[in-house]
Amino acid sequence: MAQSVGIKDVARVAGVSVGTVSNVINRPDTVAAETRARVLSAIDRLGYVRSESARQLRAGRSRIMGLLVLDMGNPFFVDVARGAERAAREAGLGVMVCNSAQNPGEEAEYLSLFAEQRVRGVLLTPADATGRNIEAFRRHGIPFVLVDRVAEGTTECSVSVDDVAGGALAVRHLVDAGHRSIAYVCGPPGLNQVRDRRTGALNALAEAGLGPDHLRELPTERLDVAAGRDAGARLLGLADRPTAVFCANDLLALGVLQAMYAAGVGVPDDLAIVGYDDIEFAAAAAVPLTSVRQPAVTMGALAAELLLEETESENAAEPHEHRRVVLRPELVVRRSSLAAR
Repeated sequence: MAQSVGIKDVARVAGVSVGTVSNVINRPDTVAAETRARVLSAIDRLGYVRSESARQLRAGRSRIMGLLVLDMGNPFFVDVARGAERAAREAGLGVMVCNSAQNPGEEAEYLSLFAEQRVRGVLLTPADATGRNIEAFRRHGIPFVLVDRVAEGTTECSVSVDDVAGGALAVRHLVDAGHRSIAYVCGPPGLNQVRDRRTGALNALAEAGLGPDHLRELPTERLDVAAGRDAGARLLGLADRPTAVFCANDLLALGVLQAMYAAGVGVPDDLAIVGYDDIEFAAAAAVPLTSVRQPAVTMGALAAELLLEETESENAAEPHEHRRVVLRPELVVRRSSLAAR
């Protein structure tokens, strides 16, 4: 196995001290032009790459930001990552993206990895409803910002969407179209987002003078297309099948749509469907999907900017002020919900 080239090798080939090589790398303006050219030539010839991890340990500051999301298979979180990466790149930082797969155990492992790597800070969409993982991570003193989750009972920053308002938008739209029996394909009930969207759905029913019995809940273990197909199969087996479905995200809605298509159930004539997130695939579905839009790219960018603001305020005269940013959702109406009852 070939040995890696170190700074001592560069110094030997260039005929200078290790300190001079370090100055060329970190403070090039302090080195004479001729010497600097000789060192750079040696670096190029040897293929030397400085150890960023060693530099970070000396400086105590990383150039890497961690991002831990629930599911990188969901285009919503891909868009969140795009926004965060854009903001980080503008600040000269990189982003380490990790996927908890909605598993609190995997979330804990990745948070430990971030602590070991001494990342600059972390953007986190929690998978652990108990908050234990966050509490354990807080002991490391690494700043973090909650993404797609309101920071309730904590001192950290957060960027989220008003999911109660989003759930109300979805169900109000269905009620206005004449639906009085609505299913909620909700995903894992332990997730705050799922609970908040349910609260909004019930609020919209109450506004219309309808009780909670008008909302039939179909929980799923995951928030993906396969879980949506399974929920669709259960929906088809109901004797008193609802006339409309509100899904906690678009992947679930697309799965329900697939199940209806396979069974010959017309959408929206026999069943109206509304999703959540407005991912790119929503508009491109066989029946374009009505969805509650979340500004995912903006969410990721704002979260990264808050994290950068906090980490850069360590030596500032004024301490960083934690903020909760709550964005507004928007209903995007397409053909999947347009047939009136």
